[in-house]
Amino acid sequence: MSGRARLTICAVVASVLSGAALLPLTSNSGWFVKAVLLVCFQSAVGAACRRIPLARPLTVLVQAVMSLVVLTVMFASQPALGGVVPGPQALQQLGQVVQDGITDVSNFAIPAPVTPGIRILLVGGMAIVALAVDAMAVTYNSAAPAGLPLLALYSVAAGLADGGASWLYFLLAASGYLLLLLAEGRDRISRWGRVFSSAPPSNAWGGGQAGPAGTAPVRGARRIGVMALGIALIAPAALPSLGSGLLDTSGSGGNGIGGRGGGTINLIAALQDNLNQPSNSEVLTYTTNAKPATGMYLRIAALDKFDGKEWSPSDLPTEPLPSTLPTPQGMSSEVKYTTATTQVRVDDSYVQGLLPVPFPAASLQTSGDWKFQPEGRMIVGEHGQTAAGQRYTVTSMQIDPTAAQLADAPPATGRIAKQYEQVPDSLPAIVKQTALRETKGATSDYQKAVDLQNYFTSGQFVYNTQAKAGTGVDAIARFLQTKEGFCVHFAFTMAAMARTLHIPARVAIGFTPGSPAPNGDGVMSVGLKDAHAWPELYFEGIGWTRFEPTPYRGTAPDYTIAPAPSGKSNQQDLAPHTSAPTATATATPSSSCAQGDPAAGSDCSQAALPASGGSGGGFGGGRNALIALAALLVLLAPTTPLLWRTRVRRRRLGGGGDRTEGLALSAWREVLDTGWDYGIPPDDSETPRRAMARLVRDGHLEGEAAESAAALATAVEQTLYAARPQPTPGLAEEVHRVHRGLRAGVNRRSRVRALLLPRSAARVGWALSARWSSLTTRLRETVRRITAPLRRRTARQPS
Repeated sequence: MSGRARLTICAVVASVLSGAALLPLTSNSGWFVKAVLLVCFQSAVGAACRRIPLARPLTVLVQAVMSLVVLTVMFASQPALGGVVPGPQALQQLGQVVQDGITDVSNFAIPAPVTPGIRILLVGGMAIVALAVDAMAVTYNSAAPAGLPLLALYSVAAGLADGGASWLYFLLAASGYLLLLLAEGRDRISRWGRVFSSAPPSNAWGGGQAGPAGTAPVRGARRIGVMALGIALIAPAALPSLGSGLLDTSGSGGNGIGGRGGGTINLIAALQDNLNQPSNSEVLTYTTNAKPATGMYLRIAALDKFDGKEWSPSDLPTEPLPSTLPTPQGMSSEVKYTTATTQVRVDDSYVQGLLPVPFPAASLQTSGDWKFQPEGRMIVGEHGQTAAGQRYTVTSMQIDPTAAQLADAPPATGRIAKQYEQVPDSLPAIVKQTALRETKGATSDYQKAVDLQNYFTSGQFVYNTQAKAGTGVDAIARFLQTKEGFCVHFAFTMAAMARTLHIPARVAIGFTPGSPAPNGDGVMSVGLKDAHAWPELYFEGIGWTRFEPTPYRGTAPDYTIAPAPSGKSNQQDLAPHTSAPTATATATPSSSCAQGDPAAGSDCSQAALPASGGSGGGFGGGRNALIALAALLVLLAPTTPLLWRTRVRRRRLGGGGDRTEGLALSAWREVLDTGWDYGIPPDDSETPRRAMARLVRDGHLEGEAAESAAALATAVEQTLYAARPQPTPGLAEEVHRVHRGLRAGVNRRSRVRALLLPRSAARVGWALSARWSSLTTRLRETVRRITAPLRRRTARQPS
């Protein structure tokens, strides 16, 4: 096998081993097989192009085009020309799939389901990294820089993985890179010939004995490899915390449960994404005998754990779905309720592993693999079960407690109080202070809860989806100060304030009742813009009770709008709450947006919600990429001189050319630059012997180091002046001896300076300046040749 073929194979192996770090990010690994096949095909195309041979830029271009063809066959074969050639429609579909993938990675937590969008991002991402590695290491014969895309790929996986990437994946990625470096060293040896790396024995001074070939390149590869591994260890720690969501840094990744394909869905990110969709696409329809239908909230999940950074569901076990669900927690037999039956039809596009049901459900008739989570009364899909296309019937309880029952409810005790009244120590004081101020004079927990709801719906707050999002303590404090936000802010803030008043509270995620379907017949239609969050407060004897603090989203329960004993008004503000960033709501009555009108819910929410906005308080995918790139540059910039110097040393000592004199001169240049790194600048006017005498004197060289310096000077003189230069073995080892002597003669600071900031790196600037000067000279000559005929014609014309 040729050295180039071996290097190609090692580049493929390095890319695949680094890409394996992405496996824990998804719920299944089927995409990885496609990615490996594409990487192998891409490398085979590159090998064929180099065999022809094509120009190096053209080789990379052909590889990229052929990879695009394969991606077209995988993801957009139907609109492609002949099912293969990517025409305009196929490229448009590929772009749409990529856009869907960007949306999916914002919505799903790890391990994420492999949707078509996520699959194209993973497969295409690995192909791009493999193309960069192949181009650098094989096409352009420079394996060391190929570590950058490999490091970027591993760093993304390590930063996104919950708890960091496993040590096994780090070991795989590191092994692939080291293998690539060693393969390049071996390939260089095969092209340059055998390297004499040890001095001749004392009894063979008349001739040299060849030492082991390749010591210098292998040593250089090891050094670069160790440095790269160190960077890979530091990079994930230096990168911003990315949370559990694939591209969500808000810390809301933990509020995911039971998602598509066995993964989890980021509820908060998905909620805001739904609210900001350009159209109110239908999610589900239902018919119900509930009276009134405007109170039929469809609940998905309960977020009951608040750690200061996020609200998330407790990690509690599920159980087989019973035919009859247990009595709601804390509800006594004295509370009146009516039974409602609801038939739900979920659209095929709504792929989520949680089933929307009225709360509290008493029984559920459905098909599929569903489990019941008793604490939050959630219906959770198992083994990839989703709500898409489901048809099910729910019997639910329409609980109707009286104001007196709620007011007489005793304070919660035991586990409920301990678990649902907890607030983090980092909660700003303004939260409790505001809660105490707004509930001053209330004589029961119920009165306090109603006062809190009235505080948010009194017209002081503006519904604004463009407000800076977030779910942590800082976002709550900011919301109370700016008084701008959407349903997440209202629900989370009211729940936190209730807990400071020792009222058990949690947050529910789901859908408002929706609006009548256009075809009538009592069918209700629920769209993406009906996604909603609301607080649930616990009252002993009644159980978990819904409140509605968000203006113009859904309807407030009847038991919260009765006159409160505290004497405060319980009527919600009737002014429309737009997304404009104004300090207070404008008083413009609108009958179409009045509460209680189910038909107005979708239109009003659509008017209040712009088509753009951030999600979850985290960074966007593009910003994440820029931050990761900046972090990598910050980490790699200080090592650039070290990388360059190590590479130059390896090339010089690995062979200076096919002629023996080339090796001697390369060793000479290396020892001069080594002296320069340790503070002894070179002087081109000096003879080799005089220059080496100065190096020995200023570098305080003694013993073997001084003898090696003299031997190098002799070798250079013989190369330059002898009629028939004789081979001089062991030059690489002579240089290493001089290097060790110089290093031993300086302090630690000088040694670190010589390693990380070698003075000889100035040659890079000189080389760039010389190339620029040569380029400008050639351009001037070209312009002069082109314009010469015109100048001659002008000169011949009479004045």
